[in-house]
Amino acid sequence: MSETPAPRSGERIAKLLARAGIASRREIERMIAEGRIKVDGVILDTPATVLPNLAGVTVDDAPVRDAEQARLFAFHKPQGLITAERDPAGRPTIYAALRNALPAGTPRLMPVGRLDLSTEGLLLMTNDGGLKRAMELPASGVPRTYRARTFGTITQSRLEDLAEGMTIEGVRYGKIIADMERKTGRNQWVVLTLSEGKNREVRRVLEYLGLQVSRLIRTSYGPFELADLPRGAAIEIMPREVERFAASLPKAGPGPAAKPSAPRDPSGRPAKRKYPSTPRTPPGQAGQTPRPTPPPTPRRSRRAPRP
Repeated sequence: MSETPAPRSGERIAKLLARAGIASRREIERMIAEGRIKVDGVILDTPATVLPNLAGVTVDDAPVRDAEQARLFAFHKPQGLITAERDPAGRPTIYAALRNALPAGTPRLMPVGRLDLSTEGLLLMTNDGGLKRAMELPASGVPRTYRARTFGTITQSRLEDLAEGMTIEGVRYGKIIADMERKTGRNQWVVLTLSEGKNREVRRVLEYLGLQVSRLIRTSYGPFELADLPRGAAIEIMPREVERFAASLPKAGPGPAAKPSAPRDPSGRPAKRKYPSTPRTPPGQAGQTPRPTPPPTPRRSRRAPRP
């Protein structure tokens, strides 16, 4: 009778390197294909390698240190910057602006999600690949809120239809909570909250409704707000806020993911915290407002049939 091989202990090298802030998992796979990653001096040829830690691992012949504590930064991305390390067309990237915005000694940071060239606002940056992935996964349900300046004819009732989701050119977009913020003639500001964050989702949905988007600003991601952070500036979010938020995310593993436990306001949007945050309530109680239980609806008594 053959023996069942013992399970390999450790984690895939792409996951370990991503957690250590080297690059995203996809980028690490490209680096492996280019022969840039070695283990004990031997060039790695597969991203499926499982290791207990990063001892003996080098990237471009430089030793890799174990993962540091997860850190999260808020960056007010201006228009005209690419959310990438480099651009083949030579356009400026967020990292050119971050060099002046971040303090000396900041570890390598990766963007949580992306903002396209013409979109501005809150872009979260982290050194932890695991946290980045958990925040980006649609199953995590982390809400993102945007303000869009639009031109065209639209009604609040039509915006409310977005809560049912919609399909555009074969792509299914999930629930979006949309509200008319203010309107002047055919110009209006629309606030939208969604949790999937597909490529150019906000622009495509609004254009499908017949609106022209002239400005798009991300104002929040999860419980973290853009607030009054100056354009082009970056600030580190307090570690206890990062730990609390990370603990609310569903754990990776088989089966359906649980919804995050971040508190919600009565409209279904996440309860916001501005930063720098100074929590004044115990964990798990911020923003939780009990809803009154509606009284039971009295039943109408049926009359006895006449003889």
